Amino acid sequence: MTEPTPTTTTIPIIYLNDPDEASNVAKLRQCCLEHGFFYLGGHGMEDIFPKMFAESQRLFELSQEEKLGLYDAKMSRGYQALGSETLDPVLSKHGDSKEGFYIGNHIPVTDKRYNPAKLKGPNVWPTADNCSLEKPTQFVDTMQEYHSRASAAGLQVIQLLALALGLPNKHDLDHNFTENWATVRLLHYAAVQSQPQEGLFACGAHSDYGMITLLLTDENPGLQILSNQEWVDVPPKKDLFVVNLGDMLERWTNGMFRSTMHRVVTTGDQERYSVPFFYEPNFDAPVECLSVCCSEENPAKYPPTTAGQHILDKYNQTREDFKSD
Repeated sequence: MTEPTPTTTTIPIIYLNDPDEASNVAKLRQCCLEHGFFYLGGHGMEDIFPKMFAESQRLFELSQEEKLGLYDAKMSRGYQALGSETLDPVLSKHGDSKEGFYIGNHIPVTDKRYNPAKLKGPNVWPTADNCSLEKPTQFVDTMQEYHSRASAAGLQVIQLLALALGLPNKHDLDHNFTENWATVRLLHYAAVQSQPQEGLFACGAHSDYGMITLLLTDENPGLQILSNQEWVDVPPKKDLFVVNLGDMLERWTNGMFRSTMHRVVTTGDQERYSVPFFYEPNFDAPVECLSVCCSEENPAKYPPTTAGQHILDKYNQTREDFKSD
């Protein structure tokens, strides 16, 4: 495919606290039908954003040896090294110029919910014993608070999406998220200039696997979405999330709501930090065409599965470091 030229377009802002719910939902529906990306305000999380970036930077400043020790392949938690992921294997000739750190719902091995087959287990936390990070409990507390608050915001987005789909009540999907499966991913992009024509990307073109992603970004640009075969810049906006729909939601809606390709292309002038939050349903939640999204004339395009199996299938297809039993 010929490299599209970056352009600009209007990405709407959806507010969780908008008093005009009908107008808000109509705007959201149009966005989901067209490209599946929007900014999100009214979440009340502005106070924790600076803490997240500060803690993320502290973690990534550890030595490479220390960071490599903070990883659990079985649970898919902890550190992922610079260049170890290639999200666009077709066009990329190098690994993506970023490193990451995965944080999920923390479930100790002594908890009755512990189940590695369903990725229900402990996080890999930095401690005084496994690395030199100062005040590791501060890091842990910040991440757990963020995970909890972002989960609450994620459910509010799901409720707006339920209305945008035409479901009778905004709580009609809530039962699928009683034990939501959510992941915080800290990302640090190196100060390396992306060269799309040479196959070098900060983050290669891809669509997200799951339900929705709430992306927190610093002030540095780089995010682009593919719309009508053109790369569209999505500039950072202070105190707003960038939200995109994932493959699972597209499958659930029979292709009506769009999971959109996106990538990160950096200038190389400085490092960049971002924090995608992947908000997913319960592991065993059924993923099959919603009744409002299919008919005799428009039958279900995808076979039924579960949220957990959908994600595991994606991991097994795309990640060499992950193999489920």
